[in-house]
Amino acid sequence: MEASSSGTTNGKNKVFHAEGGVDLQGHQLDMQILPDGPNSDVDFSEILNAIQEMAKDVNILFDELETVNSPCKDDDSLLHPGNLTSTSEDASRLEAGGETVRERKKSNGLYFRDGKCRIDYILVYRKSNPQTEKREVFERNIRAEGLQMEKESSLINSDIIFVKLHAPWEVLGRYAEQMNVRMPFRRKIYYLPRRYKFMSRIDKQISRFRRWLPKKPMRLDKETLPDLEENDCYTAPFSQQRIHHFIIHNKDTFFNNATRSRIVHHILQRIKYEEGKNKIGLNRLLTNGSYEAAFPLHEGSYRSKNSIKTHGAVNHRHLLYECWASWGVWYKYQPLDLVRRYFGEKIGLYFAWLGWYTGMLFPAAFIGLFVFLYGVTTLDHCQVSKEVCQATDIIMCPVCDKYCPFMRLSDSCVYAKVTHLFDNGATVFFAVFMAVWATVFLEFWKRRRAVIAYDWDLIDWEEEEEEIRPQFEAKYSKKERMNPISGKPEPYQAFTDKCSRLIVSASGIFFMICVVIAAVFGIVIYRVVTVSTFAAFKWALIRNNSQVATTGTAVCINFCIIMLLNVLYEKVALLLTNLEQPRTESEWENSFTLKMFLFQFVNLNSSTFYIAFFLGRFTGHPGAYLRLINRWRLEECHPSGCLIDLCMQMGIIMVLKQTWNNFMELGYPLIQNWWTRRKVRQEHGTERKINFPQWEKDYNLQPMNAYGLFDEYLEMILQFGFTTIFVAAFPLAPLLALLNNIIEIRLDAYKFVTQWRRPLASRAKDIGIWYGILEGIGILSVITNAFVIAITSDFIPRLVYAYKYGPCAGQGEAGQKCMVGYVNASLSVFRISDFENRSEPESDGSEFSGTPLKYCRYRDYRDPPHSLAPYGYTLQFWHVLAARLAFIIVFEHLVFCIKHLISYLIPDLPKDLRDRMRREKYLIQEMMYEAELERLQKERKERKKNGKAHHNEWP
Repeated sequence: MEASSSGTTNGKNKVFHAEGGVDLQGHQLDMQILPDGPNSDVDFSEILNAIQEMAKDVNILFDELETVNSPCKDDDSLLHPGNLTSTSEDASRLEAGGETVRERKKSNGLYFRDGKCRIDYILVYRKSNPQTEKREVFERNIRAEGLQMEKESSLINSDIIFVKLHAPWEVLGRYAEQMNVRMPFRRKIYYLPRRYKFMSRIDKQISRFRRWLPKKPMRLDKETLPDLEENDCYTAPFSQQRIHHFIIHNKDTFFNNATRSRIVHHILQRIKYEEGKNKIGLNRLLTNGSYEAAFPLHEGSYRSKNSIKTHGAVNHRHLLYECWASWGVWYKYQPLDLVRRYFGEKIGLYFAWLGWYTGMLFPAAFIGLFVFLYGVTTLDHCQVSKEVCQATDIIMCPVCDKYCPFMRLSDSCVYAKVTHLFDNGATVFFAVFMAVWATVFLEFWKRRRAVIAYDWDLIDWEEEEEEIRPQFEAKYSKKERMNPISGKPEPYQAFTDKCSRLIVSASGIFFMICVVIAAVFGIVIYRVVTVSTFAAFKWALIRNNSQVATTGTAVCINFCIIMLLNVLYEKVALLLTNLEQPRTESEWENSFTLKMFLFQFVNLNSSTFYIAFFLGRFTGHPGAYLRLINRWRLEECHPSGCLIDLCMQMGIIMVLKQTWNNFMELGYPLIQNWWTRRKVRQEHGTERKINFPQWEKDYNLQPMNAYGLFDEYLEMILQFGFTTIFVAAFPLAPLLALLNNIIEIRLDAYKFVTQWRRPLASRAKDIGIWYGILEGIGILSVITNAFVIAITSDFIPRLVYAYKYGPCAGQGEAGQKCMVGYVNASLSVFRISDFENRSEPESDGSEFSGTPLKYCRYRDYRDPPHSLAPYGYTLQFWHVLAARLAFIIVFEHLVFCIKHLISYLIPDLPKDLRDRMRREKYLIQEMMYEAELERLQKERKERKKNGKAHHNEWP
């Protein structure tokens, strides 16, 4: 039966259980939902069509019963050679008009040979595979479940067999009811929110202003997007008993392709292939090699000869390519409802989160760019960089043993100016802003996720109780315990066994972290060794910039080590996760995700932590240098500070990592698919154009990653860490992240639509364990930024000088005039005759003044050599140290208080969403009452008609 529909909205509603009963105030009601319009007269043509449909269904059922009982040997009777022009006997009996339509359906490779049954799922195996008996039993049980099956050999390789599966209406309805698939049953009723006069006036003024602006250039044209009916309707778990309540225009399209594939996959996961309790499910057959691949089909080609503006979209895949995956729409919003319909809620949530993260990066990138431009505009007025550039008479001590020469402080003028671009008065403000930004991003994402969950019907959705992993069953099948939820016996892992496995896994994690630290230690040794090498280089350019050359080459080597260790980490994480023997797939996924994140995070950021907090902090002073293994002198900071090294580390690693990830994400599948097409052309010749069916086109595409969306999430989470953790040292990080993400969205979309097989549509309520990791990164970012500003930056020493030791001491001012003399006050004096023999430079410094130097300067707060305690710490050092510690404590407490206040003030549910949910709950009760009243009235009429009326009836 059909029901008319009208109206638009962006939400969904939660209605009632599949059986039609609702527990209302302790009573179970058997109710019916009234259709939208008044009852219409009986249409005999509709009844005739319904009878014909029933007859077809009965014929299909009898055909399936025959195939179930017929013996088969790998079902070769179903196998046809891959010839797209072949026709069946049924097709020859079609009328002329219908025959053309069915031929067209057959030619696109989305239907069976009869042109009527749509392909819902594809299984692929090889004839030469020895697992024949398992496939026989499995496919026999598939037909017993009511699924229809056809086989087709590959056009390229006759050894490859494609098994095409189709779920008839009866099977879809039965399993949709078991799976509680929610389907639309009635158009939504809306209400206008109450508006105050003041807000109405503001809206009028805004609407007048908008007339002069382009009309929403970032929004997609609504005329090109299809009307996704389920977004505008109340939904309820599908029930065959109450099928007349649902809006069914066409049974073939009532369940969309993603839902049909999900139902078929659900069936395949519960079909046995051998006798035995654990011999069940498609996943096990894919693992043991019985089947080579299993996937749903794409909805045809993503390209069309005609323009989408003039002829419309050929299919949803073509529409997604034009409106989402095309590079020309990079500035448009994503059609998330269409992405969700085609790929499922889990992938839709990933792109919703990625789009939200990218949108939130706009203010962060703008403020970061403002901080950088502020440094550019104030560069000429910076007193510190002026003094460094004018300090031609200040001779600095060598930064390495023997080969490093003395140098004028003015030689580091460029580095002092570059340091000011990132380390200026706006840096502290930006660090506080980014800490607050991270909190606001996460809190508003919770609100956004709630709206999406409401729109996509996920608020009350709960995952089914997961199946136990086959490896867990095989390991602990001898010992069973009753499941308190299902009441069935299941394998049980003893507490001592679980603890021992977790301890071994934790030890493995600790060992791998030590490997990363050892790699960083190797980079440190490389830096301290090559400083002297570059200082003695014959090229003047490298010799004069030995520290920059050392830092640059060390960062590149570190990046190569990071990429090599990434390969090792994946294998170690797999080994440790399998060693833990997680019970379910979600537990396995969470454990693997946490390990891989820890490995990748430590691998990517360990060298950055070294540069930020350890480089140049424990070097000692001239004449008493601290040495590595009593041999190599530890590396010192540049005369202009260590922040320039941290900036180079952040910039190079971030740019190289994102470029490499983008290449691997798109370049690898492109190369693989190109190589596959090249082999086909070599085997069949370039002159013959082969018209591959859709299943063979999809088979030649790359499968989705074995870990699902793990790589996509991990890349973005690590980028989020770069954007927040050391943002005080590199304010341009949000801008680089924004530019990368604008490309990333379209790159991922292009990959999903064109380069990958269609993934199975699966449901999810949120982004899972990644949200907790994001919260942890947000907390860590507050701590690291506090330490970067206090320890790595010169912000605190300048502040102490301005208020305590400068010309404005005691006046409560800290302008540029108060920084006069800061450079001289921050440098200590060393007597050259006090050098150790192995540290004494080859040059005596006579090239500066014509006579050998007696003194040189170095960055520290120490007493001069002729004082009572030579080279001891001055009072200014202790003042700076106390100010640094005080700043860390105040900064952390202040930012954490702001973060918690924001978290408290921002509710997880928007007010309008909460009102809509309450409104719809009220409407549900009204509909329930009307439906029950209608049922009672019908019963009363029937009793009167049959002469069984009673007195005192209600109503």
